[in-house]
Amino acid sequence: MKSFASLIALALVATPAIASERPTWTADNGNGTYTNPLFYDEFSDPDMIRVGDDFYLTGTTMHAMPGLPILHSKDMVNWDFVGYALDTLDLGPAYRLEDGKNIYGQGIWAPSFRYHDGTFYIFSNVNHAMTQMFTAKSPKGPWTRTPMKRTFHDLSVLFDDDGKAYVVWGYQELHLAQLDASLTDIVPGSERIITQKGTGLGEGSHFYKFGKTYYITTAEYSGSFRMPAARATSPLGPWEINPSISEHEDFGLAKGYHLRGNKDLATILPPDPKLRDAMSMHQGGIIQTPKGDWWGWSMFEGNSVGRLTALSPVTWKDGWPYFGLPGNLGRSPRTWVKPIASAAAPRAPYQRSDSFDGALANVWEWNHVPDPARWSLTERPGSLRLHTAPASDFLSARNTLTQRAIGPQSTITAELDASGLAVGDVAGLALLNRPYAWLGVERGANGLSIVRFDENGGRIASAPVRASHLWLRAACDFDTEQARFSYSTDGTHFTDLGPDFTTVYQLLTFQGVRSGLFAYNQHSAAGGFADFASVGVTEGRPESRPTIPFGKSITLRPLGSDRTAALLQAPLLVADRKLGRVALLSGRKALTVAADGAVSLQPVRADSPGQSFQWMESLSGGAVLMSLATSRYLHVDPATGALRADSPGPTADNADLARFRILP
Repeated sequence: MKSFASLIALALVATPAIASERPTWTADNGNGTYTNPLFYDEFSDPDMIRVGDDFYLTGTTMHAMPGLPILHSKDMVNWDFVGYALDTLDLGPAYRLEDGKNIYGQGIWAPSFRYHDGTFYIFSNVNHAMTQMFTAKSPKGPWTRTPMKRTFHDLSVLFDDDGKAYVVWGYQELHLAQLDASLTDIVPGSERIITQKGTGLGEGSHFYKFGKTYYITTAEYSGSFRMPAARATSPLGPWEINPSISEHEDFGLAKGYHLRGNKDLATILPPDPKLRDAMSMHQGGIIQTPKGDWWGWSMFEGNSVGRLTALSPVTWKDGWPYFGLPGNLGRSPRTWVKPIASAAAPRAPYQRSDSFDGALANVWEWNHVPDPARWSLTERPGSLRLHTAPASDFLSARNTLTQRAIGPQSTITAELDASGLAVGDVAGLALLNRPYAWLGVERGANGLSIVRFDENGGRIASAPVRASHLWLRAACDFDTEQARFSYSTDGTHFTDLGPDFTTVYQLLTFQGVRSGLFAYNQHSAAGGFADFASVGVTEGRPESRPTIPFGKSITLRPLGSDRTAALLQAPLLVADRKLGRVALLSGRKALTVAADGAVSLQPVRADSPGQSFQWMESLSGGAVLMSLATSRYLHVDPATGALRADSPGPTADNADLARFRILP
């Protein structure tokens, strides 16, 4: 068996993007626009930097190893995988799932990404340990990890023009200090509190200097998720606070299944579209393109698929950088013109399917630190072999290989040879979440059985099988948050086992759903092994481009309501205005938006912003049309029944009737 170091090196091969795979979600619409999220799989606590014409991105990976993925882009929309800054972080038995301990919901989180004087830096939090600093001369590595002398909650580092380096950290009561020359500790006597609790700031700081002014963006929940900011002309203050530069923007996404208190495993609460502002953009930062344009990025809660990342144009007003467009500050369009025009084909950073031909695809991460003696890509070439070890349950089993689930729908199929399993062994395909579920092959004294297990329901279904070569499948719909498990003995015909499984949002692991390949022994023995020959991931609705009925006559009706406006009674012809924009025509007239949001039919003018709408789609369904004249959305006024373009944005309950169904 190869050494652990060499196997990790194989695992970190930067495999090509998706050229040989089936279609996957891409933010680039291929027409000069993009649609949020940037990735439809978890990328939480993102931090982005620009070095010349290149953009780099990293984010939280918690207990997954390797961690701190580095992505690269030329346009902030299409991203390539570069590598991981962290191979493994082993700070004791909990990191290895030993002695009954674990670091679920802990590990590496809230990184601060920086570049200064030829060196890339990542400063990242670690629970119950000092903050860690990672340095490299190239984003490809090698990266060097250095523990700092202190722990800085949700820190952000700023390299100032005068050569000094500052760190800001904390929740509401923000602390600031100057870092010493080693960047591992603060200069004695330099620490001070710069904002008090209750004055509006939160956590997840991003620290900047634009011109002669210093800015801090933070994330806070105060009746809603939002992004407060602070500014000052000196790092020492005084700091002026803006309670929100982004708020309420959830792209119409309804809050889905969730645990009571986000941590009560026994109580799953149903979706409720009236629970507003629980999903909104809140933790992110600001960046400038080489041409001087301003953009922002932020994570938002994507329900059980995980925390997603969105990109937004930034509008400066009164010296503050607001997410959004003039006329609708604080709200971000789901679809908009790309920050930087590019002729490159739309692409995604990860290879999700894998034939295990000597290197792990770049999407894979281990659940906690793996045991190098118990996994191999060479013992059986063309397969991933997992040797079983004793474990009390799935969560405590080592060497579970995971990848983030991708929305809005995706199906993962694992091909498994279970002939090497010993009595007491179980191996299979899991959805790692809380609660978790798995479909596995178990060897008992009388042979093999296929078993479906749910954390809340236990062993809910099983059936004997004679074949040892099987295909295990989990089909996930993250719109409905239902997953269906099935198995096959020929790879073609699949049999469902057990009822659909509900995936939920929770903060016990601080991660969204992950699919995982696992093998362990339930009888406190070192058992046999499982060989996974391949994993295939296919996606439902992988294209991000809004479905625009160009050249067709349609009728618009508010989603979930019979109420409509007189101007929408007759069919409207959808005319292409490029960049995903439309005019809605009735004969020789077009829907026209005035400065106050009033809508009327006026003679067609092809160059009129008042007659152009950016066509988008709500994350909860329905077409959404933003007027280029007001940067606000077409809707039927619930009070008057009039058609207007002054809605700030769609909501999951469609209370202001801004989401439309399209009738032919």
